[in-house]
Amino acid sequence: QVQLVESGGGLVQAGGSLRLSCAASGRTSSTYGMGWFRQAPGKEREFVAAINWSAGNSYYVDFVKGRFTISRDNAKRTVYLQMNSLKPEDTAVYYCAAARSLGVLLSIKTYDYWGQGTQVTVSS
Repeated sequence: QVQLVESGGGLVQAGGSLRLSCAASGRTSSTYGMGWFRQAPGKEREFVAAINWSAGNSYYVDFVKGRFTISRDNAKRTVYLQMNSLKPEDTAVYYCAAARSLGVLLSIKTYDYWGQGTQVTVSS
């Protein structure tokens, strides 16, 4: 089993930056990949970024390419999302997720474990 705890959300002005963290505990050795999703009020949860845990390959939704960077710290079993040039439309609750088996990391159905979410609010 894997437990995930997100942190680092907050209120930031447009153009600013935030770094989200997701600390994993439990049987993390079985983790295939980890990802970040976000959900705004009245909208479906959507993919933001993901990383293959062992190889370090990263994937991004087109909207955040060039602005967001996903990274990992194997020793700390932590994944990060560095968010730069934030826009008001980035406002959402951001969730960390972990996949225990091989799958399409861009798909929400691939993930088995979820964190509680952290609020990101970007003001204009």
